[in-house]
Amino acid sequence: MTTVRVSYVDVYVLRGVEPELEALVLQRAAGGRCPHSWETVHGHIDPGETPSEAALRELTEETGLVPERFYNISRVEMFYRHSLDEVALIPVFAAWVDPGAVPTLSPEHDRAEWLSPAEAKARFAWPREGRALEDIVHLLGSGSAGPVEDVLRVR
Repeated sequence: MTTVRVSYVDVYVLRGVEPELEALVLQRAAGGRCPHSWETVHGHIDPGETPSEAALRELTEETGLVPERFYNISRVEMFYRHSLDEVALIPVFAAWVDPGAVPTLSPEHDRAEWLSPAEAKARFAWPREGRALEDIVHLLGSGSAGPVEDVLRVR
């Protein structure tokens, strides 16, 4: 029987505000899953970990960055993992970092670039990442969530 499980998290790393808003895109290294594809920070949730804890851990592991502000985007992506017969649910987060932030990549990725949201959307291998980034720009492009800040801001 097919299972449904919160398995992964996505974290979009941003700096600045519109119209100078930039999103971090990461290129996967050769030899791993989806070699040379471009993505956002993405990772699994460890046993006993909440999605927001996993998102902050994955952010640090994959980029070495610490957010100044961290948001739950109130969006959950999903995909079907045929090898496990599982529908994986993916809570989405956004992390704002210092405007001068420079990522330190893990071995999982071999390249990183700061791009405009439109350029990042075009670069992402998975269309769902572009759609999530559109929501983030709509909600947080000014640098805060305005009247819904109290609901979306994690820290």
